[in-house]
Amino acid sequence: MPVVQPRVELLAHTPEPLSLIYAAFRQCYHDGQVADMWPRLLAGDISKEKQAAFVAAILESGHASPVEHVSFTFALSGVSRALTHQLVRHRIASYSQQSQRYVDGSDFDYVIPPEIKKHPEALARFEGVMAEIGSAYRELKAILEVAGRTGSKANEDARFVLPQATASNIVVTMNCRSLLNFFEHRCCRRAQWEIRHVADAMLALCRDVLPEVFMVAGAKCERLRYCPEGEKFCCGRFPVRKEGGA
Repeated sequence: MPVVQPRVELLAHTPEPLSLIYAAFRQCYHDGQVADMWPRLLAGDISKEKQAAFVAAILESGHASPVEHVSFTFALSGVSRALTHQLVRHRIASYSQQSQRYVDGSDFDYVIPPEIKKHPEALARFEGVMAEIGSAYRELKAILEVAGRTGSKANEDARFVLPQATASNIVVTMNCRSLLNFFEHRCCRRAQWEIRHVADAMLALCRDVLPEVFMVAGAKCERLRYCPEGEKFCCGRFPVRKEGGA
């Protein structure tokens, strides 16, 4: 039962993302059809610098819906089921996750929290529990198979003993607006360590492809320049907003 680390890879994104967002924004303010403009955009008749400046100015005004036309697809592997339970709460997205019904969990991979790794006594106890669960899974599966529940039918019942530490693989697709919201919540220092690590890696990949949208993305405080979490939860990176203003 190997210990694994999260891995984030960008599988695909909408082609010509900046030009598509520019065209969508322009359609809102243009009396013609942007389909006539599209060949010029692809040919480079309208410079990327001009497109970027226009997109930045409109985004600054608060008009953000046209960025929804561009999406990114990521493969996340070696992440815990605890992380994927948090991830799927971001509802404007598409997910395809490794099934515990069809994938045998007899030798499941798992993720160890860093704070547990720091303490030898806690680590030994954690790893002992993982070994116990693996043994219980295999025993339950064998009992069920003898009773006639073979293949995925045995897996689907035995999986009920698997822990949240169990590693999983998942494909996720989000549009840019959903990603901006995701980064605001999950790049925050208050987010759990694992999903924050994954969100930071996803953000870095998005910035490489579309810096015009994602260069200023991240935790909500980075955009607001103050902490919206209040005194109780503020990490101290930015001041807390006071009553009546920032």
